[in-house]
Amino acid sequence: MELTWHGHSTWYVEVGETTLLIDPFFDNPHTSTAPGKINTPDYVLLTHGHADHIAHVGEFTDATIVGTPELTGFVADEHGASDTIGMNLGGTIECGDAYVTMHRADHTNGAMTNYEHDVGIPSGYIISTAEPSRASEPDTTTFYHSGDTSLMSEMRDVIGPYLQPDAAALPVGDHFTMGPWQAAIAVEWLGVDYALPMHYDTFPPIEIDMEEFKREVESTGSNADVVVLDGDETFTLD
Repeated sequence: MELTWHGHSTWYVEVGETTLLIDPFFDNPHTSTAPGKINTPDYVLLTHGHADHIAHVGEFTDATIVGTPELTGFVADEHGASDTIGMNLGGTIECGDAYVTMHRADHTNGAMTNYEHDVGIPSGYIISTAEPSRASEPDTTTFYHSGDTSLMSEMRDVIGPYLQPDAAALPVGDHFTMGPWQAAIAVEWLGVDYALPMHYDTFPPIEIDMEEFKREVESTGSNADVVVLDGDETFTLD
């Protein structure tokens, strides 16, 4: 599985022959890539409707748009997306070579700057190479994109022990989401091998010292490696 971070919460994920783009927002200081330069993904996964997560979804309407029914309906109405999959919390869908499970994120929601459109509950996604099961395949690779969220006990009680992600992309910028110390607890609860920070340094309120996050993870006793990517850099998750 190839994970490319394009800054903020925008990830391009390759699973076998299938490509997925999460939360397309390219007006951020960690990327030099324009939306038109991205290889058109097979699927676009949207965690919620805030502008810094769906700003460039209109550039990818040739892809299948995945999100809550409220959000995919909004994208269809506003951007003319004709191929959408509306799903909801707890559901798993097959997206080519990937299995995508939607899980809750603790955050607010709304589309357009005046928040006039209710676009459903915020979410995160667990992307895996095999369908989630209690009898999981030993060679399954699983990536968790938490969306914009605070620390929540489901990370400890459900996502970690049952969905078993190998790597997690977690917001660390504070103010609008978890900050370094809560994100570090999330890393411990999830039991991941790799922690990939996101949603930081985009705007002044979420500028942080990344060393603080590394120290917080270390202080939990977690064995996870903190992988800080440069914008447009790719991490291979085996």
